[in-house]
Amino acid sequence: MTDTARYRALLAVLSLVVAVLFVLSLTIGPAAIAFSDSIRALFSGKGDAIALIMREIRLPRALLGLMIGATLGLSGAALQGYLRNPLAEPGLIGVSASASLGAVLAIYSGLTIAFPLALPLSALVAAMVAVVAVQALAGRRGNTLTIILAGVAISSLAGAMTSLALNLSPNPFAALEIMFWMLGSLTDRSMTHVWLAAPFMLAGWVLLLMLGRALDALTLGADTAASMGIDMRRVQQLAVLGTAASVGAATAVAGAIGFVGLVVPHLLRPLVGARPSRLLPASALGGAAVVLAADILVRLIAPGRDLKLGVLTAIVGAPFFLWLVYRERRRLA
Repeated sequence: MTDTARYRALLAVLSLVVAVLFVLSLTIGPAAIAFSDSIRALFSGKGDAIALIMREIRLPRALLGLMIGATLGLSGAALQGYLRNPLAEPGLIGVSASASLGAVLAIYSGLTIAFPLALPLSALVAAMVAVVAVQALAGRRGNTLTIILAGVAISSLAGAMTSLALNLSPNPFAALEIMFWMLGSLTDRSMTHVWLAAPFMLAGWVLLLMLGRALDALTLGADTAASMGIDMRRVQQLAVLGTAASVGAATAVAGAIGFVGLVVPHLLRPLVGARPSRLLPASALGGAAVVLAADILVRLIAPGRDLKLGVLTAIVGAPFFLWLVYRERRRLA
């Protein structure tokens, strides 16, 4: 079997896995509804209790799991290819931390009480401010190291401000709400959240997928890529803006969900070969599968305790991260 045939087979298998997990996400939940009744209610025109559960609770949750997983996987693969750093992940440029800060400020100030959508909107605005700050700090000719340093600076500042808001919160219930939101979850999301995040995610996906040819050239080095006609300034803008739009929207509606963007590209890279352009769509599908599977496990492991999605992905992702460090140490030994 040729490399192209194997790659297409991999995409087909990943697509099938995502489709199966999406259907399972629609049909698994605390409400004891039969599989056939769930599917029938989803497409019926009735307004009974089962139809409302499917359309207003399970469908938005499954859609967001699919979209957020694809966003994290795709952005992780794009940043690892652009920065040529195997440990790069979507939070590296400060978007996730800044979006979290925006949401925290909305909760802290009480805006969420007067206007429920203030939380995701504030997170989106903060994510956009972060990307402007990163671009300004990096400058027009900023290299990958400058981008990383600017992202670390923005992340550190956003994290410090978030901690300050928690420290000064006069209301313990607001502080608790902030902590729970920061753990990441798809619970109690509606189609309003889907429609709010979808345009930004779609725009981010388009920008990141446009990086394919440039990432392939970058495997030969930045100077070689520039000599092949690759505009490094444009590549930087596509990578940063694409990540900011998609990951900012994902964080705005679901909180921080870590390690997906780091783990998924590493798992799939040996299967797609040395071409980063092939890793982008594979990582998008792989990320969607991981988040959908994790959200299903959250409902099965502790259905009555509201186990947070970000907690589960961190529990699984942290040991993998340690394994990466160990493997790298052995390679350099």
